[in-house]
Amino acid sequence: MNRSTLLTFFLLAFAFAGAAAQQITPTPEQIIALTPEWKGERFPDGRPKTPDRLLERLRNVSLEEAWGILRNEGYNNAFEGDWMILRPDQVMVGRAVTAQYMPLRPEWDKLIKEKGQAEGRIGGTNSWPIDVLAPGDVYIADSYGKIVDGTLIGDNLGNSIYAKSKNGVIFYGSVRDIEGLEKIEGFNAWIKGYDPSYIQQMMLASINNPIRIGRATVLPGDVVLAKKGGIIFIPPHLLEKVVITAEFIALRDQFGHQRLREGKYTPGQIDRQWTDEIKADFLSWINANPDKLPMTRAELDAFMKERNW
Repeated sequence: MNRSTLLTFFLLAFAFAGAAAQQITPTPEQIIALTPEWKGERFPDGRPKTPDRLLERLRNVSLEEAWGILRNEGYNNAFEGDWMILRPDQVMVGRAVTAQYMPLRPEWDKLIKEKGQAEGRIGGTNSWPIDVLAPGDVYIADSYGKIVDGTLIGDNLGNSIYAKSKNGVIFYGSVRDIEGLEKIEGFNAWIKGYDPSYIQQMMLASINNPIRIGRATVLPGDVVLAKKGGIIFIPPHLLEKVVITAEFIALRDQFGHQRLREGKYTPGQIDRQWTDEIKADFLSWINANPDKLPMTRAELDAFMKERNW
């Protein structure tokens, strides 16, 4: 590690340590420093504002495709499975708003509440992350797997979450009022359990700091792909690559399956690196079937220039 990198590391460490001691949420500048690979638009709080059009296209990407692309980019800790899902047949995508909960420490909890009041926050601390939600956000909380007395929300807060985000929640913990939550049309939840108890002996430690969700590390602004098989957390700067690569693979498979049914090629020809003849046939097939393109032709052409087929 060179001196410049080491200095940057220590400056970030001190900045976030200072944020934890003095505020509940990092400043926009601190979140920007935490997500330097993102070069696009941002929310006022500093989180990357990934395009809605890519989020919508992400719905059609399989967990396996997203997982494989991220692994190739060196992101090996981006998946968590084994969830209880409110509506398992519905896909949820969105941008992460993170919250860290911890076992109650009275003097720290008192400090958090005082800071929150000074910042104009009202109500119970488990409602504060909800106040910062914007359309398309997903409220993600690490509540350290606590089920009994660890219920972060019930149907009242669930209604507020959906009203603000038009999305749902991911809790490494539990909820209550499960039947009431099911009545919120459009709301979904990936949780580790549910319980009729109220939240007790827990405290909110921070909002929009990095958190751990099982096997995954999640940063504020990460892109969520939540399906019945689990959840992938995608770094914002890789979203476009994940979407277009997955779409290209699906397009390639569609062409290959059709040609196999027609008997034009053998499985051995399709399941290896394509010859120039097959590549040319694929391009002709695309030209003849423009309605099959999930991306723009310009996006496809740019992608294929870098693709090793």
